[in-house]
Amino acid sequence: MYVILVYDCGEKRVAKMLRLCRKYLNWIQNSVFEGDISEVKLRELLSIANSFLEIEEDSIIVFKSRDVAFMEKEIIGKECCSTENFL
Repeated sequence: MYVILVYDCGEKRVAKMLRLCRKYLNWIQNSVFEGDISEVKLRELLSIANSFLEIEEDSIIVFKSRDVAFMEKEIIGKECCSTENFL
C-alpha cells in the first residue's frame, strides 16, 4: 500500500521519530513521509513510535491508498527531497 505519514511531536522526540520514519518511508518534508509499505511494516513502525510518543501531546496521521497511481501530488515551490531519482 502507498501511505503518506505526518507526525507532530514534542521537541525531545522529533529526532527519534525522524530516524524511525526514515527506516520505512521516504522523507519529503519536515515531519512528512511517503512511500510503499506493507501493512505489517506499517504496524511495526507505528508500534515502535507508540513506545516513545506521548499520546496526550503527540500525533501521527496516516493517509492510505492501495497504490501510488491512485494519488495525485502537486508540488508548489521547492521540493524538499525528491523520490523520482530512485531506481
